[in-house]
Amino acid sequence: MADGKARSAPRTPPCSPGDPVRDRPEGAAEVAEVSALEEAFRRFAVHGDSRASGREMNGKNWTKLCRDCQVIDGRTVTVTDVDIVFSKIKSKGCRTITFEQFREALGELARKRFKDKNEEDAVREVHHLVEGKAPIISGVTKAVSSPTVSRLTDTSRFTGSHKERFDPSGRGKGKAGRVDLVDTSGYVSGYKHAGTYDQKVQGGK
Repeated sequence: MADGKARSAPRTPPCSPGDPVRDRPEGAAEVAEVSALEEAFRRFAVHGDSRASGREMNGKNWTKLCRDCQVIDGRTVTVTDVDIVFSKIKSKGCRTITFEQFREALGELARKRFKDKNEEDAVREVHHLVEGKAPIISGVTKAVSSPTVSRLTDTSRFTGSHKERFDPSGRGKGKAGRVDLVDTSGYVSGYKHAGTYDQKVQGGK
């Protein structure tokens, strides 16, 4: 250049918080993993309790999470193992665990669940089992058939005034089965052809 000054190299602008993955610091991928794990924790923490905040998890939901996410395999990790770890991790006098204690508990189970892997890989495998999962809603429980209950609910066996409250199909008659309604139609009680007079008269013309 004429002025003899060397042109300085262009400087790379610093990354803003909204920039994409460029120059992502180490461990950024792990942040997404923790987020998915925490979301699963929150879903199970509020399961069955509309007043729960999602910041703490009780023992019942902890066991359900381990069962639904297949952390419990019935061989290396059992329900008993899950209960023992929960009692060990939770604070003294508390009935719930926080998310940090939850991660610690998963680490305890990871060493039992994946004995053939090193500790880091075992924890990663357990996290993958849990991440993004939600409680499994089981089907409606079927009523157990009981001869006593069947006898009490079989309307064909009812007698007296109780029998009058149901029609032959077992359907309730409503008010007609509870109150003596006066029939003002002019027909004799029990007459099978009530209401057909007009049809007969019209048919005879």
